[in-house]
Amino acid sequence: MAYFEVEGKALLKGKLIPSGNKNEALPVIAATLLTNEDIILENVPAINDVKVLLDIIGSIGAEIEYVDEHKIKINTSGVERYDILNSLGGKIRGSLPLIAALLSKLNKVFFPIPGGDKIGRRRLDTHLLVLKKLGVEYTYDTDTDKLKFFAENGLKGNYILLDEASVTATENAIIGAVLAEGETSIYNAACEPHIQGLCKFLNSIGAKIKGIGTNLLNIKGVDNLGGGRYKIQDDYIEVGSFMGLAAVTGGEITLKDVYRSKTDYISIIGREFKRIGLNFKRKGDDLYIPPNQNMEIQPDFRNKIPKIGDGTWPKFPADLISIMIVSATQSKGSIIIHEKMFESRMFFVDKLISMGARVVLCDPHRVVVNGPSKLYGAEVVSPDIRAGISLLLAAMGAEGKSIIRNIYQIDRGYEKIDKRLNKIGAKIMRKG
Repeated sequence: MAYFEVEGKALLKGKLIPSGNKNEALPVIAATLLTNEDIILENVPAINDVKVLLDIIGSIGAEIEYVDEHKIKINTSGVERYDILNSLGGKIRGSLPLIAALLSKLNKVFFPIPGGDKIGRRRLDTHLLVLKKLGVEYTYDTDTDKLKFFAENGLKGNYILLDEASVTATENAIIGAVLAEGETSIYNAACEPHIQGLCKFLNSIGAKIKGIGTNLLNIKGVDNLGGGRYKIQDDYIEVGSFMGLAAVTGGEITLKDVYRSKTDYISIIGREFKRIGLNFKRKGDDLYIPPNQNMEIQPDFRNKIPKIGDGTWPKFPADLISIMIVSATQSKGSIIIHEKMFESRMFFVDKLISMGARVVLCDPHRVVVNGPSKLYGAEVVSPDIRAGISLLLAAMGAEGKSIIRNIYQIDRGYEKIDKRLNKIGAKIMRKG
């Protein structure tokens, strides 16, 4: 199995271009099932999760043409199969929006229990609530380990109050509502940049969605959607990961064109990096991070230990919590980092501790980071996408050589990360 061999303390200097947003590309690809006309998607990240989803829709009849590595033409007019293979649908959680898309197209779908990162329990209940509100009935077949969904009379618009602001459940609600009969209101909707992107894509091909960027979406069902072209937004989680890279390694890094985004994510993720003492500035449309910073954690009022916590947008993203923990190990002072959403995401910190990080795991959701810590090379295993990239950052900032195994997890979310970082001075070898 492939692994990374990393030589730490390499001098990093150069420019990085963020890839397309994986978390936007997946629901947009699912939503192409809502039209029989051609859709051309640009800036699609060439990563494993996207490939799996394309394999899924290809297996049920979609025609997929790679115009180039990051531009794809999709036509789903030939989709007739509603029974998703366990070997494909069960690989990634990002396949979930296919449920509403296939119900809208075929009125039924048999769907395996999805996979994805092992970061704790990830509820399906909110999805089931959404689908029930849209007029869907379902059963669970223990023999095939599949949920069987039926909408014999088509999807019907309704008022939907989500019991949690789940991103993928919001995506299922949006995708199900755009062709449903009548009007749908979705309250307590997630409003992350990739949700906004999904809505903008759907509106560009004829949907009628209002309230984009808020937690209350109003959708008027239409009879059909057309074809079109859409560019996936840059991945703000990757931007945050590269900010963490600069924090851990002391590299001089420029992130290209990040201020061109129509969504102001820099102020949200940048605020927390400033709290651990990372300085950066805007240069035109680029974000520039100076080298060799003496970072120091900014205390709260009256010198209290500060806390960084995640939450639904526009709070700090859960997907950057692991990166923030590693980044804080290189900053002088103490900070509490509180992950509220997944009970197992923090467990990777034992691997950081083995590398020399002064981190205390208080409980499944909180750590105290005391820095700065001198990190040392070690052999570690990547448990999920974000922990994997965090361990890679730690290895790059550590003394000596590190081995990172199970890098399939990193490849699921970061396109050719070793080649891209090696271009700015990293010493990462892919082996196995």
